[in-house]
Amino acid sequence: MTKIFLSLLGLFSGIVLFAQPNQPKLPVDTSWKKEYRETATRINDLVHTRLDARFDYSKSWMNGKVWITLKPHFYATDSLTLDAKGMDIHKVALVKGAAMKELRYKYDGWQLRISLDKTYKGGEAYTIYIDYTAKPNDVKVKGSAAISNAKGLYFINPKGEEKDKPTQIWTQGETEATSVWCPTIDKPNQKTTDEIYMTVPNKYVTLSNGKLVSQKKNADGTRTDYWKMDLPHSPYLFFMGVGDYAIIKDNWKGKEVSYYVEKEFAPVARKIFGLTPEMINFYSTITGVDFPWAKYSQITGRDYVSGAMENTTATLHSDNAQQDARELTDGNRWESVIAHELFHQWFGDYVTTESWSNITLNESFADYSETLWDTYKYGKDAGDEHIYDNRQSYLASPANAKKDLVRFYYADKEDVFDQVSYPKGGAILHMLNNYVGDDAFFKSLNLYLTSNKFKSAEAQNLRLAFEEVTGRDLNWFWNQWYYGSGHPKLDINYSYDEATKKEMVIVNQTQGEKIFKLPLAIDVYSGGNKTRYPVWARNKVDTFYFDAASKPELVNFDGDKILLTEKKENKTLDEYIYQYKYAGNYVDRREAVDFASRKQDDPKAVELLTTALKDKYVGIRSFTLSKLDLKKDNVKQAVERTLVDLANNDEKRAIKAAAIARLGFYKKTEYIPLFKANVDDSSYTLSGNALDALSQVDSLDALTIAKRLSALSPKGRLSSVATSIIIKSGDESSADVILSTFDKLPISQAKFNLLQSISDFLDKTRNIDILKKGVDAIVKFRDAIPESFKGQTDQFINGNLLTGLMTRKMEAGLKEQADYIKSKLPVDDKKGF
Repeated sequence: MTKIFLSLLGLFSGIVLFAQPNQPKLPVDTSWKKEYRETATRINDLVHTRLDARFDYSKSWMNGKVWITLKPHFYATDSLTLDAKGMDIHKVALVKGAAMKELRYKYDGWQLRISLDKTYKGGEAYTIYIDYTAKPNDVKVKGSAAISNAKGLYFINPKGEEKDKPTQIWTQGETEATSVWCPTIDKPNQKTTDEIYMTVPNKYVTLSNGKLVSQKKNADGTRTDYWKMDLPHSPYLFFMGVGDYAIIKDNWKGKEVSYYVEKEFAPVARKIFGLTPEMINFYSTITGVDFPWAKYSQITGRDYVSGAMENTTATLHSDNAQQDARELTDGNRWESVIAHELFHQWFGDYVTTESWSNITLNESFADYSETLWDTYKYGKDAGDEHIYDNRQSYLASPANAKKDLVRFYYADKEDVFDQVSYPKGGAILHMLNNYVGDDAFFKSLNLYLTSNKFKSAEAQNLRLAFEEVTGRDLNWFWNQWYYGSGHPKLDINYSYDEATKKEMVIVNQTQGEKIFKLPLAIDVYSGGNKTRYPVWARNKVDTFYFDAASKPELVNFDGDKILLTEKKENKTLDEYIYQYKYAGNYVDRREAVDFASRKQDDPKAVELLTTALKDKYVGIRSFTLSKLDLKKDNVKQAVERTLVDLANNDEKRAIKAAAIARLGFYKKTEYIPLFKANVDDSSYTLSGNALDALSQVDSLDALTIAKRLSALSPKGRLSSVATSIIIKSGDESSADVILSTFDKLPISQAKFNLLQSISDFLDKTRNIDILKKGVDAIVKFRDAIPESFKGQTDQFINGNLLTGLMTRKMEAGLKEQADYIKSKLPVDDKKGF
């Protein structure tokens, strides 16, 4: 599962809330801290699952018949417990050839406990038949930071009542929600082959695991599709998808690679997903394991509860993956997600975590695969930027440092899908790769995969593979990073002793009692030459001495910039300037730019920033643009010509857009032709920034252009800028355009940022119809935000935005408007009015 919704954790971080009444504090349940989360005991093993699924669109039910073949794992047993959440169970029987023998069972709405007809010995197979009805909307299961809810089977617009939304069905099994629609042993350490028959209206296409074997048209206007999965995988990876899709087909070594998209996106499907065959080839090459499955399909789903999910051979993506041609000119925002989910076909599907405690074996590898892909496809700077950003996303929250990577204690299994299992785990793999070297790293991955193929594993299996390949005892690394928490915080001081001709580096670990063992490189630049010294920091304080005939121009701690750490260094501006020019890698240059950005009164710092604006890598140019303090006249004057050059000539639209945004700060009419030349650019970001910059110097012309462009249903940055300009104008004749544009925006920071402007617009209107439409759009957005984030967002939208708007309408004597707003507030927020 990809971590798109993890990023939403920071989406609403800037919310400012009014004071709320004191609420009684409920006692916090900490009993989970004493509950060891062991790997599920295997009493019975799944062998094969055959499902006949028929969908009732009018009720959002699934009528199912399932034949499950199992065998006792080792010990003899006379009973079977299956997970089956919220179902109506009609019949349970033992299959005996062509006959069936009904069995006694107990069902509590959550688990189905079956008494078998006899005691079965270990390895002795038997088949159970169950006739049932799945009612997913009646099941209430908690979601997580990565998935907003967990009812397993989702009917999207099943009755066709929403005119702008397609009718679809899709499933989401992770963590244990397949058992909402298919009785099974819903644990990741189970593996089974499967056959799925789906009967659907003939106008729809279907997708499931494995290969499509046959399609049979029925007399009632339906069609039954038969999908067969010959290789074993875990139940949470089962998938069913149904809808009106275009199917675009590629291939890799004769295996089907296909993309299921809504039909309007068929012309750009390959621009979104078309790198998949190259990704498959790359991952097959580095792991030494050719893509192991019969085919690989990717499908989009409306209202999807996560970013994407790695169902075996059939990855499901949020419809946010679907981008039009103009959006794609800004770059494919979904490429990393596509890479992430694909790598799961090896790490997660081929070899699966045996328990949610060991989810690092799935998610940390998928997270790190994004860095590997960026490095291969776009160069080392791109890979270094990706892993740097991942490290920062983990470091951003101090709470993350309290959690082990392999976590045997947690309140709920959904809690492990977090910044520790994803970016921290990826950063740990990056350090391991650096420590053992590329050849050993990938040979170890190959051994891990081939030794555990079609099985489940724990983190120790990974350690044993690395030890077998490298010949090294790596318990210290696993104990420190996998079975421990936190990260080093380093205070690094450099000094040169002229008398002894030695450079001294003192490394102080300040994170607390836990001391980390850190293999790293210290690079000493002296007389124009670089000398690398491999060292180990393993104490509270370590002191390293290096011979140097004169004071080195630079001492670069962690020369490869691979450590997951927070650090302080006593480097000077001159040393950072040298680091930018000669140390060379992405993080070296970024650190230098960051330091210079805090010294913008110093001409040498400004000179470095000006140089970095023309850096070879787009990520450094973008970062530098974001750091310019244009309130300082010396900076403003020094970089102006470079900004104009970037706006006109940079090869990347993202840099042109950022440069134009910075030029807007100058408010010079001489740049109006430049801004107007870009307002119709195919890039929404470049067009939006140009329009925003134009509004700083010619608000009337910008308003005219904003109205024209808004009529074209823009997206992204252009949509938010044009909407803001029209709102500020107070022009009620544009209300329909403003509110429909807002309504069409996906859940995003841009949409959230517009809330206050929409509220301000509604504040001014006396038109009840405009007020209702605007409030309805805000409420629709409020209700669409995932449950995991509603505590914060609802407090802002209800307690601040809508309540404040209602109060002002009451004070203005607009009772009808105030009453309408009140009707949209939850009961608790209406108190006192």
